[in-house]
Amino acid sequence: MLIIDGLNSFIRVFSASPLANDDGDHIGGYIGFMRSIAAVIRQFKPTRCIIVFDGKGGSARRKKIHSGYKDGRSMSTRFNRSGDVGEQTLEQELESMRLQMSKLSEYLQCLPVTLISIDNIEADDTIAYLTTDVYRPKGSEVIIMSDDKDFVQLVDDKVSLWRPVEKKYYTPKEVLDRFGIPAHNFIHYKVFMGDASDNIKGINGIGIKTMQSKLPLLLEDNTVSIEDVLEYCRARKDEHKMYRTVLDNEVAIRLNWQLMSLEDLDIAANYKLTIASIADRAIPKLNTYQFKKMFMLDKAYTAIPNVDTWLSNSFNTLAAFSEK
Repeated sequence: MLIIDGLNSFIRVFSASPLANDDGDHIGGYIGFMRSIAAVIRQFKPTRCIIVFDGKGGSARRKKIHSGYKDGRSMSTRFNRSGDVGEQTLEQELESMRLQMSKLSEYLQCLPVTLISIDNIEADDTIAYLTTDVYRPKGSEVIIMSDDKDFVQLVDDKVSLWRPVEKKYYTPKEVLDRFGIPAHNFIHYKVFMGDASDNIKGINGIGIKTMQSKLPLLLEDNTVSIEDVLEYCRARKDEHKMYRTVLDNEVAIRLNWQLMSLEDLDIAANYKLTIASIADRAIPKLNTYQFKKMFMLDKAYTAIPNVDTWLSNSFNTLAAFSEK
């Protein structure tokens, strides 16, 4: 199963790709997105591909916990618009993004991929629920495609993470080598380090070296809870100031855990049923005719020169599963 973090992938290519059609309109968002997922599908050859987007109001639950959640996010990326696409204002970029997202949705509905976007649910939570509750119990192998480090905490012997910017494939071994902490306890790394992109502050004075030396339980084979860490620090509060720092910041640590943990998700039962139901639907069929029709109308032929061969090489295997 290949599960793709839709918005994360779209923003990455929208920001980086200067692709333009024959009219000079920027098409790097939706064409770049499709080229990117096609490359990953050819590389990993999944039997099913699910693309997940944030639902409307998806951040509301976490904003109730932390009002500043995701505050300060902006389109601060320096867009690559060399070539046929001229400089644009921020407003023009945002309008282009909205138009290309809409266009992308139309194209994806022609491909043998499943789209999921549930109102009031963030993509992170949908992806986590699919991974841990829908596919893990079936013994399915899952590959998550996202540059968001939050998904590292889901990596295990059946779940891996492909981070396109790094061009790196994370299994439990790669997680330990890269971050110095095993995947099953990576949530503690996130809790202590924070996440500037989501406006979640870390705990000052506690970095990976401190975690490794003063919290060795995080390096063990078993999964460690937040209560385990707090109990460990209480028993050693007079041995080192780091333990007192943890205890003094218990409220912040528990808040970060609530915001960042992708296990034991607080998702209503009806939403869970909807996610599982969509994931269980038949794989959509490949609609080559409609795809090529839109492709020609959008004058995108220079972006993918031989679209028939590209569609065949990238999506025929998924299309074959849609016929079964």
